[in-house]
Amino acid sequence: MAHLNLGVLCSGRGSNLEAILRSCEEGRITGRVALVVSDVADAYALERARNHGVPAVHIPPGKFRAKLEPEIEDQYVRALKDRKVDLVCLAGYMRIIGPPLLEAFPQRILNIHPALLPAFPGLHGQKQALDYGAKVTGCTVHFVDPGVDTGPIIAQAAVPVHEDDDEDSLSARILEQEHRIYSEAIQLFAAGRLRIEGRRVRVLPPP
Repeated sequence: MAHLNLGVLCSGRGSNLEAILRSCEEGRITGRVALVVSDVADAYALERARNHGVPAVHIPPGKFRAKLEPEIEDQYVRALKDRKVDLVCLAGYMRIIGPPLLEAFPQRILNIHPALLPAFPGLHGQKQALDYGAKVTGCTVHFVDPGVDTGPIIAQAAVPVHEDDDEDSLSARILEQEHRIYSEAIQLFAAGRLRIEGRRVRVLPPP
């Protein structure tokens, strides 16, 4: 089983990062977080990383709102490669991944999304579910491809929508499941148990 070097990209408070760090420390992920990168200078995720003794850097995103300039994304690639990162995990990272990262880490970038894809992709998946009147929503771990939340699905967890839910209460319950299934999916990758077949991701039995 491979001992993974993880690179985590964050834009905000980093609660999924915290869950990944703890899973590594407790042996539930066979690996370690080698680097945390944020496009936001004061993201709390950077402080979380440093509290765990993990290198954490801010790389300014450039002029675009929803993506990185290619030359800046090249800087992300160099930083991750310098730390010998095997798998890139997006944890509340709010930008679309472009060709430099996709080509540098083919089928080695994961994302967690707060909805049951393909329903409610993009921003504010929890609010989208509430506004639509969904009775069940949840979260999804998937491989990243050039689209927005369109990559092959690895794992999902369902979360019921309560009659009195608002965005905050629903988000909190979804987040509990995000913390669980993201670490589980990363460990499946570490164990070599994920095989992409077209749009499907097969989970292979343990060796």
